[in-house]
Amino acid sequence: MTWTLSTDFASFVAAAGPAVAARPVENTSLLTAMDALERRGPTAYGPDTPFFGWWTGADGVVSGGLLCTPPRPLLLGAVPAEAVEALGSAQAVEPLPAGVDGFDVRRRDAAALAAAWGKPSRVAAEARLYRLAGLVAPHPVPEGRPLAATEAHLPLLVEWVDAFKRESGEPGRAREAALRDRVSYGGMLLWEHAGTPVSMAGFFRPVRSVSRVGPVYTPPQLRGRGYAAGVTHAVSEAAYRAGATEVVLFADLANPTSNGVYRRLGYTPVEDRVELTAL
Repeated sequence: MTWTLSTDFASFVAAAGPAVAARPVENTSLLTAMDALERRGPTAYGPDTPFFGWWTGADGVVSGGLLCTPPRPLLLGAVPAEAVEALGSAQAVEPLPAGVDGFDVRRRDAAALAAAWGKPSRVAAEARLYRLAGLVAPHPVPEGRPLAATEAHLPLLVEWVDAFKRESGEPGRAREAALRDRVSYGGMLLWEHAGTPVSMAGFFRPVRSVSRVGPVYTPPQLRGRGYAAGVTHAVSEAAYRAGATEVVLFADLANPTSNGVYRRLGYTPVEDRVELTAL
């Protein structure tokens, strides 16, 4: 039983791809990151070299994977319990790359990973994964209408994605190339009221028939008017039209308002993930 770590994306896809794809809802973040790296190359998330890993069990079968796009935390997919402990022990000996100071893991795996890591750590963020059980229209319906973003909206999208990242504590900056790619397939929607964009939501290309909604952002001065519910409802419909049979999203558990909005739209909890960071 062992982890194999590599910077070779093709080897990772060949070894871990089937196991990751077998659980497309729980592994949604891994799959969308893999899709971006395949489409846009190793600099899809920034200039630093990504690295990857796959777990081979005692039976010689690969049963899960991980990837890291620095400076983001190491993203661990759905893997067996023994793989979690082994990863923590390995990282206690082989430190994470410069600029990477933690893990993005399922809550059920966090305690075992922290214990095996053997370093003082804390939970820096908590998010809940939701899947759409049945889309429900917002009530009341907010004023305005959905609008597919175009390249003319790129400056606004960059500004709002940067604001979303600052507010959520997500590392890095908005990348215009990534947003241009999302615009190209209709993956960024705006909610427009009186001719002015007032909210934004996106969805990722369906991978294994699963599409993830995000980010969802409304400027602070425009909140409380239902715009986020309107644009999330619209972008969920758009994800289905793009070919998804499952639509999912993550919500920050520190934001009860957004969790309430998503539940009222028909999203139901799947599992929680946490960001485990070294002290």
